[in-house]
Amino acid sequence: MKKIFSIFALAIVFNLHAQDKTKTTDAAKAAFAKDFQNVTNVKWDKEDGNYEVDFVQAGKKMSALYDAKGILKETEIAVTPAELPAVITPYFKEHYKNSTIKETAKITRAGGEINYEIGIKGKDILFDANGKFIKEAKD
Repeated sequence: MKKIFSIFALAIVFNLHAQDKTKTTDAAKAAFAKDFQNVTNVKWDKEDGNYEVDFVQAGKKMSALYDAKGILKETEIAVTPAELPAVITPYFKEHYKNSTIKETAKITRAGGEINYEIGIKGKDILFDANGKFIKEAKD
């Protein structure tokens, strides 16, 4: 009976380890640890072949996107609607009259490009650094 239990326990441990590997790579974990200190609520997920880590730093909800080699592709930090460029709010109110904002964020891509995002039910609405509408993407 002990042998069966031991085999079952080992199978669970190996399965959990394998599942963790699908959510991130050692290179991405190491890069994240170097790039961001004093973080809490760390959660990894796989997103379009990359690895996204959600976390909290200095009381702000954030995320970072790494490739398999640990190269940072973008960061995202939650902002309030009041922190968006002023031209975004009138655009949103005109084009998304019956929509409720679920979240807003500032996205900084690896090359320094800044975008803003408004999340509504099932969609993300993207704007450039000046508040000009870029596109709507499925959430």
